[in-house]
Amino acid sequence: MVTHVRAETQGDERGALLSFLAEQRGGIRRAVLGLTEEQASSRPSASELSLSGLLKHVAEVEQSWIARAKGEPPAVKRDESNWHECFVLVEGETVAAQLAYWDEVAAETEEFLRSVPSLDDTFALPSDPWFPPEGRVSMRWVALHLIRETARHAGHADIIRESLDGKTAFELVAQEQTG
Repeated sequence: MVTHVRAETQGDERGALLSFLAEQRGGIRRAVLGLTEEQASSRPSASELSLSGLLKHVAEVEQSWIARAKGEPPAVKRDESNWHECFVLVEGETVAAQLAYWDEVAAETEEFLRSVPSLDDTFALPSDPWFPPEGRVSMRWVALHLIRETARHAGHADIIRESLDGKTAFELVAQEQTG
């Protein structure tokens, strides 16, 4: 779990983007360290967000964007009828299973972003009402969007975790390194 992003090898933009994404993934992963399923699914603030829900959401969002970039449908199709399920674990889902799934998604993201001919290559956005008509984005945009999305939710995760047991990211890193 990255806590500091080292300077990229000269000219390795893809490596730099992937390193920043890994750093933000680490923030969410640390937030669930040592928690029970019940703690991870609790909502200790006025928000509806839980750590397990954030974990599921970021893994699902990352998978869906990489699938779109590949010209494939997302693994899970979300619309107004099931959107709420992307922020909560449902029957049979566990934190451990979500972490394992996210590892697979992260490996797919890295492989894909390293293999595209150019980060300037674009793909069409779906015709969902929240995207501009006939919109296109680049592979670089996808990488930056995933960093932003994950970082935003890593911040939420910090607050939720500290609300649960008072532990900060620094304490969780120290805990992870000692044991």
